[in-house]
This record gives sequence, C-alpha cells and structure tokens, in this order.
Amino acid sequence: MGRGKIVIRRIDNSTSRQVTFSKRRNGLLKKAKELGILCDSEVGVIIFSSTGKLYDFATSSMKSVIERYNKAKEGPHQMANSTSEAKYWQREAAMLRQQLQSLQENHRHLMGEELSGLNVRDLQNLEKQLEMSLRGVRMRKDQVCIDDIQELNRKVNLIRQENVELHKKANLINQENTELYKAYGKRDATRADSTSLITNSLSISDDPHAPTRLQLCQPQQENYETLSGATKLGRLQLE
Repeated sequence: MGRGKIVIRRIDNSTSRQVTFSKRRNGLLKKAKELGILCDSEVGVIIFSSTGKLYDFATSSMKSVIERYNKAKEGPHQMANSTSEAKYWQREAAMLRQQLQSLQENHRHLMGEELSGLNVRDLQNLEKQLEMSLRGVRMRKDQVCIDDIQELNRKVNLIRQENVELHKKANLINQENTELYKAYGKRDATRADSTSLITNSLSISDDPHAPTRLQLCQPQQENYETLSGATKLGRLQLE
C-alpha cells in the first residue's frame, strides 16, 4: 500500500508543524551535503525557523558562497539594468523633443507667425490667450509702479525727518551763538571803544614824539570888540 500525497499548505497544529520542520530541515541539509559531495558542487543552505532560529550549511564557507552568488548575480543584472536605463532615457529624450517642438510652435503663434494652419477656433483661443497675457502684464506693471511710488514716498518721509532734525540742530546752534554773543559782546564792545579812542588820539599826529608847535595870531575885530566890552563891564562892576 503506497503513501498518500500530502497537501502542501500550512500546518495548523504547532506541535505537528515543529516536528515536520525538524524532519524536513534535516533531510534538506542531508541532501545538500550529498549534492556537494557527489557532484563536486558548491552548495549553501540558509534556513530560518518561525521562531527566528538560524540553520545553515555550506560545502566550503557561507561567506565565499554568498560572495560568489553576488558576483554571478551582478553581471546579467547590470546588463539588464543598463539596457532598461538606455530605453528609459530614449523615451525621455523623445518626450522632451516633442515638448520642445510644441513650445516653439506655440511661441511662433504668439509672435504672430505661421498662422496659416490655424482655423477660426484656434485663432480665437490664441486671441484670448494674448488678452490674458496682456492683462497679466498690465497688472504686473501697475503693481511695480505702485511699489515704486510707495518706496519714493518712504524716502521722501525719511528726508523730511532728516530735514526736521537738521533744523532743530541749526536752531540749537543759533541759540548757543546768541547766548555767547550776549555774554561776550559787551566786553568786546568796551574793548573796541577803548581801542578806537586810543586810535583817534594817536591819529592827531602820526609821530607821538614829534614836538608840538604853537603859533600866535591876531584876534579878529569882532572878537576884539567883544573882549574889550567885557573888560569895561567888569571894571564898572568892580567900582
């Protein structure tokens, strides 16, 4: 009587599942060892149980098996990657060329060139697009002008404030000068008067050491008569 086929599915009973795992694990490791000895091949087996326990087998060393596996894997994989990458960039280049042609054509239409191939609807759409663009340009121009005016007003206010501060400083300097003039003006005026008197006295003669010359002159007739009359009157009063 032969053995019946076992359905390959997860064993629900944990005890049966653990027993089956141990038996099949040992059988797998045994078969791997036999394969390496009989066929002179390099075999490596790594097993992790459901609890996270590690079981492994290698004919030489697990590190050398893994390194050999990575080297063998990288060759064809790199070629496949390079081929797929080249195809990807070819598709991207074709899409970019198509977009560039569309943009160039749209730009020529906006400049009023090559309009012969457009129908009435296309021309209407182009006209609307130009009107919207012009509206946007005007709005931006107005905003720039408003910003410039606001900046100029701000600078004018700053200049006015600076002028007010300068006027205040000028007024303070004038007040200080007035006070200084009041304090020292009289002293300077007195000094100037004395200096002018000395100058006038010295101006009588250029040389102060020169001798003074006196000269006698005959009195005038009117002065003489007046003097004689005054003399007679004095005599009568004395008598």
